[in-house]
Amino acid sequence: MSIAEPPVRSEPVEITHNAPIPTWFGIGGGADRFATPTSVAQLLECLRIDPHLRILGDGANLLVDDDGVGELVCSLSAPAFVAVEWNDRTGLIRAGAGANLPKLITESVRRGLGGIEGLGGIPASLGGAIRMNAGGAFGQIADVVKTVRGVDRLGRSIERAREQIDFSYRHSGLDDLIITEIELQLRPGDGPALRAKLKDVMEYKKGSQPMADRSAGCVFKNPTLDQAVPEIPGTAPGQRVSAGMLIDKSGGKGTRVGGASVSERHANFIVTDSGAKARDVITLMEQVTRRVQSAFGVTLVPEVVVWRRS
Repeated sequence: MSIAEPPVRSEPVEITHNAPIPTWFGIGGGADRFATPTSVAQLLECLRIDPHLRILGDGANLLVDDDGVGELVCSLSAPAFVAVEWNDRTGLIRAGAGANLPKLITESVRRGLGGIEGLGGIPASLGGAIRMNAGGAFGQIADVVKTVRGVDRLGRSIERAREQIDFSYRHSGLDDLIITEIELQLRPGDGPALRAKLKDVMEYKKGSQPMADRSAGCVFKNPTLDQAVPEIPGTAPGQRVSAGMLIDKSGGKGTRVGGASVSERHANFIVTDSGAKARDVITLMEQVTRRVQSAFGVTLVPEVVVWRRS
């Protein structure tokens, strides 16, 4: 890890008040204060205003409680944070943290660059995907990360190489870093084969997940068992099992609270109807957690991030 001193000056940034926070759930409260910094210098000014600020990516893995949040919310959606530089010869990509992962995947396949086509169907900003080490049955983002850059809460510039990052299942250890830029190392490959792989991934997900409904993807991480679960044959200590399977076998599929329900297509998805409240989803998550704990003695850990007023 390398640390450099922050720029000497920051730049003024526009703050709006009582702003909505867009999420894929399409529900929840807003931000007392909201900013869209257009540069790292403006991001540093946001940190000066509120060192406890929250960073908003694509809102795909986020639920905001109905009461909203008091911290300054910063959206990394300005051009400086979504720009992407491509090197088709070497496969090196340099991208802002706000770059859209699905678009990045599509463009990489179009250019004949392999490595992230297995992440098709995962909604996220690139920075959010790095922070949670987004992935699934066909790979994880950590497999192609070369370098991550950002600033800490003191405004210091930080750079971490892949070998300095504690990647594991849905974990990066980068919670102390506000990610601003990432380098990904892809590999030049066979364009038609990459397109076929992405098509297969998307067809698999369309057939097994409620992609047309309002949701935030998988709600819970797939747990690693401390011990075998007698009610589920074939399980063993240290085995990672499907959270959706546990929810389904505990009778949770189809459970509803208000405008939120556990998807009938995939039990690790909570979908929302018009009129749903964030509290409906939160209550349903709590009910599902208790149901699985009671049935199998397994504690589910949320993958969806919930913002609450401090």
